[in-house]
Amino acid sequence: MHLAARQFYEHEEHLRVPRKHVETITVGGDGGEDREQRDVQLKLGTWVGNQRSRAASPTPERVGQLSEVGMRWVR
Repeated sequence: MHLAARQFYEHEEHLRVPRKHVETITVGGDGGEDREQRDVQLKLGTWVGNQRSRAASPTPERVGQLSEVGMRWVR
């Protein structure tokens, strides 16, 4: 999901995602078993809100990944 957050950040230059925002990412096409690319819609706004409200539980790696793309941990 952090890939969707990164994509949103690259387009919007912030990570203040509206709660109902759905981000579409393209997956697959890597030459492995999943050779065909397809679009996947992710409820990014809900996910970002949940990450913020559960700020005590993410792993340090997740915190680092999200902080790199502008995650604000305090509202």
